Formats: sequence, C-alpha cells, structure tokens
Amino acid sequence: MKKKCARAVPFVETRIHHLSEIAEDYVEIVFDLIEQKGEARIGDIAEHLGVSHVTVVRTIERLKKKHYLESQQHQPVTLTKEGLQLALASKERHRFLLEYLLALGVPEEIAAIDVEGMEHHISPLTLQAFQSHLKQLDLQR
Repeated sequence: MKKKCARAVPFVETRIHHLSEIAEDYVEIVFDLIEQKGEARIGDIAEHLGVSHVTVVRTIERLKKKHYLESQQHQPVTLTKEGLQLALASKERHRFLLEYLLALGVPEEIAAIDVEGMEHHISPLTLQAFQSHLKQLDLQR
C-alpha cells in the first residue's frame, strides 16, 4: 500500500468533506422548509440554495440513493431517518458555530456567511475545542 504524502492529507480530508457538504445542505434545507411550510418542494429547495431546478432534481436522486431523502414525482421531498439525523447534527453545528463567531465579535452578516463553510469542514476535535473556549468566554463575563 502506498503511503500518503503528509501534505496531501488536508487536501484529501477537504475533498471528503465536500462530498458530505451537499448532503448536509440539502437535508438542512428540506428540514427547514418542512418546519416553515409543512413541505419541501423542488422549486423551494432550488430557491433557497440558489441553484437550478435541474440541479436539485439530480442531487435529490443521488441523495435518495444514499438514503437521506425520499421523493416521488410531483410530491414533496421528505427526510429519511438517516436524513433527519444528518439534518439535526448539521443544524446543531451551524447553531453553535454562529453563536461562537458572534461571541468573538464577528459581525452577524459575516458570521452567517462564514458558518456556511465552516460547519461542513470542522473536525469534531476542533468543534470540541471551540465549545470549551466558548464556555471559558462565558465564565469570564
């Protein structure tokens, strides 16, 4: 087996995170739409993600194969049990990271943009370190 170059490791990890990033974005949007409107339609998903209707249809087909979403033609998109678990975990990471950046003094508009990338790429260890740091900040107040 070929040994990986140490420099390649972060690039490989980032590519792996990119693969899950789309799934997390979609299940999170589907979750939010169901909460807000009672259903998640293709057009609404496309509008919220800023992508085309065709892109959403293709992506949903891939996510159905991964057992995150369910859909039938002309019917709303729904979350599977796995999709719901992924959506809740993603939303919790998003919520915490936004809270953390705001606590650091990052303006809300900037924090909201930064969190969209960070939430998909942060390791559990780094997230835990941020959580510990936020607790220390709260104790100092």
